[in-house]
Amino acid sequence: MTIEQNRRARDIGLELPGTPGPFNAITDVPGVEVGYRTLIEGQGELVVGQGPVRTGVTAILPRGRAGVGRPCTASWYSLNGNGEMTGTTWIDEVGELSSPITISNTHAVGACHAGVIEWINQEHPKMAKQWILPVCAETWDGYLNDINGGHVTPAVARAALDDARTGPVAEGSIGGGTGMNCYGFKGGNGTSSRRIAFGAKTFTVGVFVQANFGARSELTVLGRPVGRELEVPDPLNSNWIERDRIAPGGAGSVIVIVATDAPLDAKQCQALTRRVPMGLARTGTTGSFFSGDIFLAFSAADDRESSTAFPAQGISESEIQTRGVMPWNRMNLFYEAVAHGVEEAVLNALLVNQDMVGRDDHWSPALPHEPLLKLLGR
Repeated sequence: MTIEQNRRARDIGLELPGTPGPFNAITDVPGVEVGYRTLIEGQGELVVGQGPVRTGVTAILPRGRAGVGRPCTASWYSLNGNGEMTGTTWIDEVGELSSPITISNTHAVGACHAGVIEWINQEHPKMAKQWILPVCAETWDGYLNDINGGHVTPAVARAALDDARTGPVAEGSIGGGTGMNCYGFKGGNGTSSRRIAFGAKTFTVGVFVQANFGARSELTVLGRPVGRELEVPDPLNSNWIERDRIAPGGAGSVIVIVATDAPLDAKQCQALTRRVPMGLARTGTTGSFFSGDIFLAFSAADDRESSTAFPAQGISESEIQTRGVMPWNRMNLFYEAVAHGVEEAVLNALLVNQDMVGRDDHWSPALPHEPLLKLLGR
């Protein structure tokens, strides 16, 4: 019996560490919403501006639609800077994130930036009277997509924001992950979560990845280097190893967003981002020079009005807030949650996927479930 390609890592019996939340997704963190707009059109020879199109936009709202403008403590980290994530200099300055996050393709950052501003003007006009510095991130989908065709517009970004909701999160070739490749297989979006018990209280760490990195020979699953043993013939070309028809190994980038409801300060959020590479390494990558590996973490625990807005005249004692944060000597469980959650999110991005043919008949095969399980002895 053929195993369905829409099943996640745990669904096919992969034994992964940690206890996930009810959705095993970044939306297990209360308030977080995720939305998509997917663009798939055309086939055959590339004609810039016409297609084929294999792209889209993913939107992540840290406090949901109603909470835009209310800051989360936040930080970010670049393992390798061959990529882009806007808004990070302001995050460095104040340790806060107040805007939605969008993720798309490399040449769509400007369109997403404009779309977020337009959307905030419409949905939150009071916030729009001040400066808006959206976080817009990217990975490269030019192997499958007409990346120079301008198909992602501000309207596409607005549609992704309008689609944002809580609950289960779609994975694989959807939204910004539509045209991505990972470890020489079809890549895209993946998510996971971990629950952490502290006495009577339980915190959640949620992870979202847009996976577009790694060479096939690197792919490691549950500690076994399976990529070098997996061969997938190209149904469109008998000479399936022809150079211009292989998804570029090691190039492309990976964006990772980490969310939690634990009370962390900005320095602790940065500590979480620095553990993301531990999870990526568990899937085999060594970090390619041509891969922009950029990560952001935020804590949605302290829901309050922004402290960076233009102040009114005078100052009141109520503006000086005292906040409790997680003790540093209790952070190890959060580090584990990030590393394990990132590993599972990458595997979900690979497993919940289908073969895709893009521009110039470039082909990206889905990671085959049955051969993988056979190599793992399952």
